[in-house]
Amino acid sequence: MEPVTMAVAAVAAGAAAGLTGAAEQAVTDAYQAVKRLIGGRYQSVDVEIVERQPESNNRRAVLAEELEQAGAGDDEELLVAARRVLVAVHRHAPQAAAVVGVRLQEVRAGELTITDITSTGSGVVAEGMSVDGSFTISGIRAGSEQPLHPPRAQQ
Repeated sequence: MEPVTMAVAAVAAGAAAGLTGAAEQAVTDAYQAVKRLIGGRYQSVDVEIVERQPESNNRRAVLAEELEQAGAGDDEELLVAARRVLVAVHRHAPQAAAVVGVRLQEVRAGELTITDITSTGSGVVAEGMSVDGSFTISGIRAGSEQPLHPPRAQQ
């Protein structure tokens, strides 16, 4: 998973959790860390565009484009920080994860890969699963031709 895609999904999920009042401290802390990282390294990038409407495909596309143009495509630290936000959202505010098309609850797997989600809500819902080894979900299309986030989310 590349950093820009993960960062856009993290900003959308973190903002959605904050908008619903569902954000616990773990989500808030992880989200603020991503915002600080983006603001410190990529001053030209405006995450507020997604914060105002995290469900907007167009706003996410703009954020992704800005991050790419700013050179965030190879930022491994951004990838790690964004992954922390998504994990925190899935654990503490799973209803907010629907904004990015994925809702996972009590899923245990050695490795989790989710790719190519297109949805107006929860394109993937997984609850109470335990998988030895790898768990891969790909090619999901649910109710919309417009993706809710850039493809490829991985935890």
